[in-house]
Amino acid sequence: MVYLNKKMEVNYMRVAIYGAGGMGTVLGAYIAKAGYDIDLINRNKPHIEELKKKGAKIIGNINFVQQVNAYLPEEMSGKYDIILLMTKQKYNQETMEYLLPFLNEDSLVCTMQNGLPELSVANVIGDNRTCGCTMSWGASFKGEGISELTSKADRDTLTFSIGKYANNNQVLFDYIVEILNSMGEVKIEENFIGARWAKLLINSAFSGLSVVTGLTFGELTKNKETRLLALKIIKEGIEVAKESNIKIEPLQGKDIVKLIDYNSKLRMKISLFLIPIAMKKHKQIKSSMLRDLSQGRLTEIDAINGVVSEFGKKAKVETPINDKIVDIVHKIESKEINVNIGNINLLKDFF
Repeated sequence: MVYLNKKMEVNYMRVAIYGAGGMGTVLGAYIAKAGYDIDLINRNKPHIEELKKKGAKIIGNINFVQQVNAYLPEEMSGKYDIILLMTKQKYNQETMEYLLPFLNEDSLVCTMQNGLPELSVANVIGDNRTCGCTMSWGASFKGEGISELTSKADRDTLTFSIGKYANNNQVLFDYIVEILNSMGEVKIEENFIGARWAKLLINSAFSGLSVVTGLTFGELTKNKETRLLALKIIKEGIEVAKESNIKIEPLQGKDIVKLIDYNSKLRMKISLFLIPIAMKKHKQIKSSMLRDLSQGRLTEIDAINGVVSEFGKKAKVETPINDKIVDIVHKIESKEINVNIGNINLLKDFF
């Protein structure tokens, strides 16, 4: 797309989504549908071939097909002004080293990954070429060329929180905000670590328990035991944030700390009651880590619950449930146990 920047100079922006799987395909389809040029890049050859032939088919809470530019990594050429990074962050070092030749000196890589991935990206490309964004919606890869939007398809649900990591190119940063706004509401966060932490609380509770049990987020909120575990996992993260001097930002207009930070049995009951209401729009989501497991890949659990545990150790705050979730998922990865609702018995000490 031709973009008119603040100096009234006409520029052509080259933008790519690197790691266009379930969520990246949905996002890319929305952006392309709005008239922006964007390349969808993924190493899944059958997926890319289908995107080239038939376009991106988005199903679930919205249905449309959108023609997109799709490429394998080896088909990349030239320099990109912006890359939206949506790969698994455990591979950030090698991914960023691969992408270096495709970046200009002032290009911007926006990490749209779970956990706290900005540091690992900046370690390779530098602080000034790094920014971050959290997405408060979910999608699932359903097959070659097909992704399912599992969150409600309204702008209040399809939200983004974006923040600078250092002295980013302002024109490029503003352009990222503009293209994301074609899908949903975008909030620019001054306290981006606080926004990251808010999303991390939800991921550690619901993605962590989803991969342990195989349940959707909605099923987790209906089950009395898993709802209580989710509440306690979030509470652990809040305590870690407090001791780490991190101010947690609201998520989709909801102050998680006010809703969840109970200090009495009554407040705990109120928080338990509110959890299903807060997660209603995301009830169909399952952890993307389940797909990793089904394909024989290791999960990102160390970058989600493991981050809470890591920060807890530094802040001298105990995080026993997060620690146990990490342990269980590692056992699932090593095939010692299977994904099963019965795994909540391994967490019975915390009911």
